[in-house]
Amino acid sequence: MQNAETVLSVLRDRGRRGLPLEELYRQLFNPQLYLLAIGRLYSNHGAMTPGVDGETADGTSLATVDRITDAMRHERYRFRPARRVYIPKKNGKKRPLGLPSWSDKIVGEVVRLLLEAYYEPRFSDHSHGFRPRRGCHTALGKVADTWTGTTWFIEGDIADCFGSLDHDVMLSTLAANIHDNRFLRLLRNMLQAGYLEDWVRNATLSGAPQGGVTSPVLSNIYLDRLDRFVETVLIPEYTRGVVRAKNPAYQRTESALRRARQRGDHTATRDLRKRLHGMPSMDPQDPGYRRLRYARYADDTLLGFTGPKAEAEEIKNRLATFLHEDLKLELSQEKTLITHARTQAASFLGYEITILHNDRKMTRGRRTANGTVALRVPKAVIRAKSAPYLTRGKPAHRPELTNYDDHTIVGIYGSRYRGLVQYYLLAGDVFRLDRLEWVMKTSMLKTLAAKHRSTVTTMANKYKTTVATPVGPRRCFEARVDRADRNPLVTRFGGIPLRRQRKAVLTDRNPALPAPRRKELITRLQAARCEICDQRTTVEIHQVPTLADLVRTGRPQPAWAQLMAEKRRKTLIVCTPCHDTIHARNPTTTPTQ
Repeated sequence: MQNAETVLSVLRDRGRRGLPLEELYRQLFNPQLYLLAIGRLYSNHGAMTPGVDGETADGTSLATVDRITDAMRHERYRFRPARRVYIPKKNGKKRPLGLPSWSDKIVGEVVRLLLEAYYEPRFSDHSHGFRPRRGCHTALGKVADTWTGTTWFIEGDIADCFGSLDHDVMLSTLAANIHDNRFLRLLRNMLQAGYLEDWVRNATLSGAPQGGVTSPVLSNIYLDRLDRFVETVLIPEYTRGVVRAKNPAYQRTESALRRARQRGDHTATRDLRKRLHGMPSMDPQDPGYRRLRYARYADDTLLGFTGPKAEAEEIKNRLATFLHEDLKLELSQEKTLITHARTQAASFLGYEITILHNDRKMTRGRRTANGTVALRVPKAVIRAKSAPYLTRGKPAHRPELTNYDDHTIVGIYGSRYRGLVQYYLLAGDVFRLDRLEWVMKTSMLKTLAAKHRSTVTTMANKYKTTVATPVGPRRCFEARVDRADRNPLVTRFGGIPLRRQRKAVLTDRNPALPAPRRKELITRLQAARCEICDQRTTVEIHQVPTLADLVRTGRPQPAWAQLMAEKRRKTLIVCTPCHDTIHARNPTTTPTQ
């Protein structure tokens, strides 16, 4: 039996060489892939979220893997309906989210590993969502570096993309490279497993299950056809010319300037030079020059076009036609916009994107700002992120945080501020976040002051410190928790220079392509030794959502909880009698004889 790393390496090689897959279903008999999947899933918060059958990561054992592989071998595995819940969206509406059972998550992760290993080398460079070593910052960096001179932005948003993926189109796309009917039949069963809402089973006639681990890679496989259409059809048709033609008016003015210098007419030279700096050197209406550029993150697309608006409208219509006729998808009319790049700003991945035009900014006698891409922090984002910390327009304390210790309070404020700043480091006006910093800092100090019945000044003097940064020292606030024989716990708020970082990279938390080393949990599980009674026997995983769940105020900790706290693990490998004792809430973990 091949190990998981070898299997994925072979699939990557076949994908890179464009070779089809013929017996992919047989890889689902490999228990090493399921162990790898468990090792990648158990640490997620959703591992302890039950599906319709109540199954979670707690109780997972090698017998779980044997049961799944046996069902796969005899083609008896069936996906259960996902438990549907709704989460709020920014616009006040709610987004449906499916919660699969634990076994379905394991199988889905194995399917995702196989599909991603094969298709990742084949995906377009213009796709950045849900891919290893790619993310929002790679997409935005590509726009900022290569979209110089764009005239129009075409913002594309696919309406209900995940919920509208056509199953027949999806399976035909997969069948073009996967020549294995058993594997395709398994995927069809997964897509059509349905969902349970108010204890009523509903069919899923289209879409990929939102909340399922395979949905991101399936959507990328589906939308890769859109990427190829733009790359092979639209971009070649709407890209021509090497450079723009010279602007005749600019050339005439340049000739007049040269003659004025030869005559020694300083007044005319000065006037002509000012006029020269106010007109484009190249013909902006050159019919022989066009450029079309493209980027996609999940279902959000952005096209940059250099040319007349009429052709930008054509591109938008052809994009909508292809999506409707070939992929059975629809562009959202209210979110699909054509934006003038210099006078307006396009919205993409939370940034405002525009093209600069400034005839006065000169470097060595040349205008260097015109035509360059500018990334900006939307003012609406600053207002929205500041709002939770304001009361009647002024920073206020957060009463719900006063029950936490100082280290936790500083950590909550620091992590929220740090995450937002690091996301917007690509923006040229990231310095505008100083308003948010002041609001959150004042709210944090007021929260600490309310907790200790003190003043903001006292709290600021207690926790203020200075940290070194690449651009010099910066003031921040730091809370420490000293620990015996261990390094202290340190958390900070602030201390981040609000300066643009052109090479800032923030990738999605997707696993990198090379498969990681075997998780420690899997090694412990295969050792078949109970970590409580130290007996070699059949074992399974006991798991809690977080270590904080073990804290019970006013109650003595049972031995198993003390062991988990000591090891700082939310998992224990235990035998069946010990696991039964834990769930019986017995104060001792010694099984009765």
